[in-house]
Amino acid sequence: MADRSFNFSGFMMRWVMALLLVFLTYNPSGYSWYHWLAGAETKIEPLLVLSGLLLLIGWVIYLRATARSLGIIGTLLSLALFGTLVWSLIYYQIISLANTTLLVYLLLIILSVVMAIGLSWSHVRRRLTGQFDVDDSDED
Repeated sequence: MADRSFNFSGFMMRWVMALLLVFLTYNPSGYSWYHWLAGAETKIEPLLVLSGLLLLIGWVIYLRATARSLGIIGTLLSLALFGTLVWSLIYYQIISLANTTLLVYLLLIILSVVMAIGLSWSHVRRRLTGQFDVDDSDED
């Protein structure tokens, strides 16, 4: 049986894994799977395909968990909350629209946070309400 305890370090582990998934897939630094693929031109190597499949598996796990846990409305509300935060930072001139690299990094971090919340939400909901998802029940 899986460990059912959930704490801040459990969320942080999920977030770090989501950050790795997002930043390994794409980031503005030029060191990502996307840049590796774009640089391959016409020669596709097995390691490129293997790493792409591993990233795809990670994306499916995180996106399915987020969709099942938060639902469409919860996901949209999470994105709206963080989008409004970025808008506030721009509006109050804490960050500039001219700094596109910073904006891309912020968007990637927000995406990873929303996915980590999605992966963790069932645990949080169970702690807040005492209710658990049907997927959580044991069949012993």
